[in-house]
Amino acid sequence: MELSLDGKVALVTGASSGLGENFARALAGAGAAVVLAARRLDRLEALRDALTATGARVTAVAMDVTDTGSITAGLDAGAAALGTIDVVVNNAGVSTAAPAMDIGDADWRFVVDTNLTGCFTVAREAAVRLKAAGTGGSIVNIASITGMRPAGALVHYASAKAGLIHMTKALALEWARYGIRVNAIAPGYIETDINRDFFTTDAGKALIKRIPQRRLGQPEDLNGALCLLASDASGFMTGSTLEVDGGHLCSSL
Repeated sequence: MELSLDGKVALVTGASSGLGENFARALAGAGAAVVLAARRLDRLEALRDALTATGARVTAVAMDVTDTGSITAGLDAGAAALGTIDVVVNNAGVSTAAPAMDIGDADWRFVVDTNLTGCFTVAREAAVRLKAAGTGGSIVNIASITGMRPAGALVHYASAKAGLIHMTKALALEWARYGIRVNAIAPGYIETDINRDFFTTDAGKALIKRIPQRRLGQPEDLNGALCLLASDASGFMTGSTLEVDGGHLCSSL
């Protein structure tokens, strides 16, 4: 079965930059209509215009995944523009790095509220609409290998991503009866504008040497897994987490 997304309408949260922008481009390239969602609507406009110029059907909506009202408004606006949203890419995420004893209550809530609670709320609100439409659909949560194997100074981020992986399984179990599939992708270290400078340092180079493929992933390396999970080619997959990490989780302790 081809990984075609013709006829699908996909929502990508955190689409204004980084992995979210890459995911939006990949989904549009595979034939999906795409709803771009992020807190700053102005940051989405250039991407919307670029994708529209290629012939893709694209709209942009403001969405703060920590605000339920913002989520429902964004989902409804996206559906009004492009039709029922049947693919959701839960990509919006944040992170800070600090030793556990230095992480305050506000820092903990900032990371967990976005990376875990926000993903749940987006998934819940999308599922309510999919159940009502009776169409089924696919929810793809963007987790992390740190949700499977912790790294230092990231207890809040790792905890949220571990929770997201288990939430993926719980929702898959509960929503299978409605034809709603819920899967996750666990990226390893992917090179982006945010981390590029770090990986030129001695510490960054040492980390790369621990990856069996001896390289960082590129955003495009995630697109195969994304399009598989978004498409009907993965129709018998739900509750799965695909690791895309160059073998990093296989590296020796």
